[in-house]
Amino acid sequence: MVNVYQIRKDADEQTLIRLADLLLEQQGPLASSEPYATDMHSQILNTIKLTQEDNSHAFIFVAEKDETFVGAAFLNVAISIDKGGHYIWLNDLFVHKEHRNQGIAKKILLKVIYWAEQKKIKGIELETGINNEATKALYNSLGFHDIVSKRYGFRF
Repeated sequence: MVNVYQIRKDADEQTLIRLADLLLEQQGPLASSEPYATDMHSQILNTIKLTQEDNSHAFIFVAEKDETFVGAAFLNVAISIDKGGHYIWLNDLFVHKEHRNQGIAKKILLKVIYWAEQKKIKGIELETGINNEATKALYNSLGFHDIVSKRYGFRF
């Protein structure tokens, strides 16, 4: 059975390391091989630790099966004039390749949606690959709809 829950702000170090192990897998084969893996794991772990700070607006939900993390959602709560209040930007939704096609991503999303409704959050936005038909079908089945936009980025 899969249990989906929010990572607590007081989660222990071992829990955060287990989560970093899962999220390293999301980064793909290059990130999982040396010399990148050690640096990438540290970067992921440090990012997870930022979510644990009292003033953080970032949250992580995990799917756990047999005491192993098999999926996760990483999200930020932001404020938008357009939405008239708080909304969620879903940065990442990931299910380990060995556990896909079992409804785990849907369970995670349903938990996030329920949590957002309880917090009176106005909506959820995310980005997915243009050719990722399975993921788009999942989002559509839960009531998400296509927003036409072009995303830009800037890094320091």
